[in-house]
Amino acid sequence: MVVVGDEVSTEVARRIALSAQGFGEPHRRGDVRWAIRQAAVLQLDSVNVLCRSHYLPVYARVGNYPRASLDDLSWGAERELFEYFWGHKAALIPLGNYPLMRWRMRAAERQVWDEELSPDVTAPWSVVAGMRRLTAERPGYVDQVLRLVTERGPLTAGEASPDGVRRKRSDPDPDPTTGRMWNWQDAKIAIEYLFCTGQVTIAGRRHFERIYDLTERVLPADVLGAPEPTAAEARRELVRIAARGLGIGTLRELCGGTGQAHFPLPAATGREVIGELVDAGELVPVRVEGVKQQAYRWHEAEDRPVDACALLSPFDPLIWNRDRTQRLFDFFYRISIYTPAPQRVHGYYVLPFLLGDRLVARVDLKSDRPASTLVVPTLTAEPGVPDFVEKLAGELRQLAAWLDLGNIQVTASSGAGKALRRLIGRG
Repeated sequence: MVVVGDEVSTEVARRIALSAQGFGEPHRRGDVRWAIRQAAVLQLDSVNVLCRSHYLPVYARVGNYPRASLDDLSWGAERELFEYFWGHKAALIPLGNYPLMRWRMRAAERQVWDEELSPDVTAPWSVVAGMRRLTAERPGYVDQVLRLVTERGPLTAGEASPDGVRRKRSDPDPDPTTGRMWNWQDAKIAIEYLFCTGQVTIAGRRHFERIYDLTERVLPADVLGAPEPTAAEARRELVRIAARGLGIGTLRELCGGTGQAHFPLPAATGREVIGELVDAGELVPVRVEGVKQQAYRWHEAEDRPVDACALLSPFDPLIWNRDRTQRLFDFFYRISIYTPAPQRVHGYYVLPFLLGDRLVARVDLKSDRPASTLVVPTLTAEPGVPDFVEKLAGELRQLAAWLDLGNIQVTASSGAGKALRRLIGRG
């Protein structure tokens, strides 16, 4: 039986979502660990036109902090984060959650060998299809790669090839969705399989390229030796983490089997887990104004005024679900880095500007590192928003300083862009 619960206005739902993610708390300035806890997960992405995306959610919540401190927490000797897949996304996750991923590692192994995909789809399809091909074409190859990592690790994927053989794009490929679509060599497919199944992990990054080593040589013994929850317990805890991070959301947003979910689960499994958390009083059924689907509020979620000022990475957990972003903020947002240049409307690397509790503008940003300049090629105001340019100018000055860029160049030709250029020019 579905209990609809009290109706929550869009404004209240938006404040709950922002509060859950830690926005608008100036007393937390510089508190990197707190920001990570609020975000719950930092998505990794290779695009570096402004800076690596995983640095930005922390900056958006706590302002200026040394990026090297996040590097240390992620890949240093005293690391507190580890790399794995959060849903389908490569991400940095708190070490305490490592045991929650073990069932996914085993599911990934089954997925490769099952003719029918496991309902717990975890490994990228390029790994699944590539491993099936490798098993037929090069039996024993994965064991060779693992042996090389064991003997010589840590290694990059390119260094992990036992024989140095490289496949060419012109080689016959019965399945165009395998890793070769992304120019993945066989060693890359094999080592990514070992990563998905937990046999190796990411020891560090070199120019953002992954460096792999045996998991037991990278992660602390107490983490590896921690009691392993059952798959049901792990799923329940992961949905709890998602609910705390979202504050309020539908089943699809919490754990639906899509790339838009905070943590994807098969539909039947997701409904079961949500039902258990509702019965336990941890999720409270509510109805969000204008949303047809049943929603759930984390029982500790706060509705409080939020006075935030932040530029948001396209991969920030607050906005990575684009449909939810549109419902909560009336803000239609799609990333443009894969859009052909003539078809881009708002620019290339566009960051939404959060002011108060609303998204008021889209700011295209680029770091011109040789010229030590933060460039603003495009600026688009949302319809009907109050003047935000002075606040944005202040935020851009702080961002440029954080990125060690000495100048700001505004080339945006919109009305807001011209106003910003006048403000920036006055210093």
